[in-house]
Amino acid sequence: MANLHKQMNSLALCAALLLPAVAQAEGVFAQLYAPRPPAGLAFVRLLNPSAHTLSVQIDKSTRQSIGAGNVASTYAIVTGDKPFGVSIDGKPAGEWQVAPGSFNTLVPQGASYSVQADLTGSENALKAELRFYNLASDCTQGRLVVAGNGPTLFADVPGQSNVARAINPVSATLSAGCGAVLTEALALPPLKAGDHYSLFLTGTAAQPVLRGELSKTDVYTQ
Repeated sequence: MANLHKQMNSLALCAALLLPAVAQAEGVFAQLYAPRPPAGLAFVRLLNPSAHTLSVQIDKSTRQSIGAGNVASTYAIVTGDKPFGVSIDGKPAGEWQVAPGSFNTLVPQGASYSVQADLTGSENALKAELRFYNLASDCTQGRLVVAGNGPTLFADVPGQSNVARAINPVSATLSAGCGAVLTEALALPPLKAGDHYSLFLTGTAAQPVLRGELSKTDVYTQ
């Protein structure tokens, strides 16, 4: 009887250890086989790195507020190769057009916005993705490093551009900046396979600021 109890306890322990892996696998499969928008559509979001909150609507998407709490809107779904409008605080901000199947970010430049194509790091659903934007003024070569004299993740990133790479889902603390001047350390949240996390270097080359958040896409509805 004692041996039977030991065997049952061992099985229970194994099951408990396997649960996180099983849950992660189920999450990955759910992403792989989730309904996807048809060909011809594209994805667009808008950034607001300032502390002033803006009310944003991209094309026919739901209006949302971005600013102090979050830098980026969700990716709205638009029709590729066709003009779409954006309104900010209820006023038209302009029209843009992007390629079908692409992911894009509208980045503030003075009183207007420019479109940045979001470079793809990997399509590997078993990994997470980091996307780094160098938006700091006067910063011609931005970089992202692991804090505490850790390795460099991105180097020599031109101003007003972005890069991306796939990583294993791990915890890390990062810093960014220009030259020897680095931001305060920013701890990544626990990332899962399939997550996309964006990091925004803002401020100036002399006083850089690093912010980050999970990227999200609007749910496609027919």
